[in-house]
Amino acid sequence: MTEPQQISVMIAEDHPLYLKGLRNLVTSDPDLRVIGETDNGDTIVAAALDLQPDLILMDLQLPGQSGIVATREIMRALPNTRILVITLFADDDSVFSALRAGARGYILKDAEEQEILLAIRAVANGDSLFSPSIANRVLSFFASPRPAAPDIYPTLTERERDILHLLTRGKANMQIAHELHLSPKTIANNLTSIYSKLQVADRQEAISQARKAGMNE
Repeated sequence: MTEPQQISVMIAEDHPLYLKGLRNLVTSDPDLRVIGETDNGDTIVAAALDLQPDLILMDLQLPGQSGIVATREIMRALPNTRILVITLFADDDSVFSALRAGARGYILKDAEEQEILLAIRAVANGDSLFSPSIANRVLSFFASPRPAAPDIYPTLTERERDILHLLTRGKANMQIAHELHLSPKTIANNLTSIYSKLQVADRQEAISQARKAGMNE
């Protein structure tokens, strides 16, 4: 009788110690094997196309291209590859952008090893799994009614309009914080409010809706 084939795993992580821990965790499961590693967002898409792993463990904040952009590009080219995000970021912008890009799971780096391994196994086998706090947020979002808003501007504060305008110009959170002389946390909090008021999941939907409503670059 032929033994089941191991699930091939690629790891995208730029912190050496955490990378080592993930590698050891994956190799502790006889059904999983690491076939590649990268610590740079600019090389991960090419590496994925070359190796075509079954599963990618994706950090969101990598040198070069972000993990969210890399996830989107990989899913377009390799729709059968499954991506599990393992990150420090628990804000709505990161969560919903990653899911919209095609990630099948989202786990925080401070989770216990067994929780991370459970997520790896689940996503590798075609399921979805999230850290408890992330799962509750996702379920709450999709359980809430999302009526279309005919006019986005009256619902926004002046600060929120400024932030949304900078979003339509392609500015990242740190750039917006710098231009408006605000902290990154304040920007993240305002983005959460903007997404809620516009009834959108992430920054891409917010930008699209704002542009359609006349907020041009």
